[in-house]
Amino acid sequence: MKIVRTTLLTLMLLAALTVPALAQTKAATVDMRKVFNAYYKTKLASDALDKRKVELHKDIKDMEDGLEKAQEDYKRLSAQVDDPAVSADEHTKRNAALADANKDISERKANLESYSRQAQTQLSEQSQRMTSNLVTEIQKVVADRAKAEGYTLVLNSATTEVVVYSATGVNDLSDEVIKQLNAGAPIDLTAPAPGTNATH
Repeated sequence: MKIVRTTLLTLMLLAALTVPALAQTKAATVDMRKVFNAYYKTKLASDALDKRKVELHKDIKDMEDGLEKAQEDYKRLSAQVDDPAVSADEHTKRNAALADANKDISERKANLESYSRQAQTQLSEQSQRMTSNLVTEIQKVVADRAKAEGYTLVLNSATTEVVVYSATGVNDLSDEVIKQLNAGAPIDLTAPAPGTNATH
């Protein structure tokens, strides 16, 4: 019986400590995906990423064109090597030229593969870096807004695993945060928002 009484007293004490803590909690929600897509800097970052993609794709296309030309040259030289009308010296020169052309093709292929991998990595890293920077900026504004309005907890309503229940529109800071982030935006925000998402 003593153990039971002790357990009950412990549970009552924990309950007494928990209730005031819950009473002090003032929660709000923010749709991070909505805010991220509506932030003008997201569009600027997306445009910069698209521009870089175009530049890299142009470089790759130029390298592919160069490889194709080198392969055509190799075929032409290959067809001339076995010409019985040429002298032995000329035959030797053509074989050497054919070997050089084959080496050039191998180097071009290796360079193209390496550059393509580097381009993909660069684009991925740039996208991750920009997304991380933007989310950090948004989180700061959310935190400042929450502090100003007395909220002790802000949940990301874009991630269903985080929010167990939220009455629609109640204590939702999304529009206020978007308005603050886009104050004085240097671009037209009436254009469709980019498809990049953030659920952090």
